[in-house]
Amino acid sequence: MPLPLLNRRAFGTVSALSAAAVCAPALVRAQTDGAMLGRVTVAVGGQGVLYHLPLALADALGYFRAEGLEVVVRDFAAGALAQQAVQEGTADVCSGAFEHVLRAQVRGQAYRSLVLQGRAPQLALGVSLRSLPAYKDLGDLAGRRVGVSSVGSSTHLAASLMLVRAGVSPRDVAFVGVGSGTNAMNALRSGQVHALCHADPIMTLLEQKADTRIVGDLRSLKAAQEVVGSGTWPAGSLYAPQAFVQKQQAQAQALVNGVVHALKWLQTAGPADLVKAVPAAYLMGDRGLYLAAFGRVRETFSPNGLMPDDGPATALRVLARVQPELAETKVELARTFTNDLVRKARQKYSV
Repeated sequence: MPLPLLNRRAFGTVSALSAAAVCAPALVRAQTDGAMLGRVTVAVGGQGVLYHLPLALADALGYFRAEGLEVVVRDFAAGALAQQAVQEGTADVCSGAFEHVLRAQVRGQAYRSLVLQGRAPQLALGVSLRSLPAYKDLGDLAGRRVGVSSVGSSTHLAASLMLVRAGVSPRDVAFVGVGSGTNAMNALRSGQVHALCHADPIMTLLEQKADTRIVGDLRSLKAAQEVVGSGTWPAGSLYAPQAFVQKQQAQAQALVNGVVHALKWLQTAGPADLVKAVPAAYLMGDRGLYLAAFGRVRETFSPNGLMPDDGPATALRVLARVQPELAETKVELARTFTNDLVRKARQKYSV
């Protein structure tokens, strides 16, 4: 016998309330945790480049929110400027090159890498064929202007390293800070600089326009291995002052959980998944180009977020090639990173 109209409505209401009750504990828990954990500000040097993709995905896919954490990303023109923001207290954590942690310790500042995002620098050096049509080798850059995101950033180190390996002193060129994104590209195209060292998708875009020649490439594991000889070269990471790690352990763990979750997602994500997940502005108006750039660096993303045992020593060895004085400086490598948070995140997400 059909139910009376009122009873049918009541039944539907009860069913809806029952379904909501099943989901409610998780929603309430997330909201409560969010209120408890609050907000963490992450400083980034060039938010849209692939170097910071795990962080961007963790944010875009809602992984930080799922951990009960509100993450605010502040974008800067370069990694050195992002670290400066953390040092000045306007940001809590930095997404940038692990080498900054080593340099900071030498200056008496205590930072720790919390989770590793990349296992290679993901940077390339390109020469403008308009400015240097007769370019033959890196020696031709002597006396020229080389664009980097900023002096003191990872792009500066990578460019210097490429020059040193070619027998050219970094003092023989003029490094110019050009920021990131379109500013960096325009600096090369306009002739403000003769060469540019930067990350993807910027360098792939310039290369495909046929007016830039890539003359130094650190966008693959093989290229990184050729530079270091042995060991793993840790690059992109989330790092924070030691005080943050000690006093805000729950926030640090939630942050690492989100990034490790994103790294796991990256292992199986397809091209369509990626272009749907990242903010449209990061695609630079060309999905195909972005995916080509991603394909080039995909293998360099950490599969699990762990700092390799030999990673810090390898990074210091590479850094000392450009700054020989560091070879005589005592750096407590064990104090430059922690894997404790990553191990907990891996257990949670079966990574």
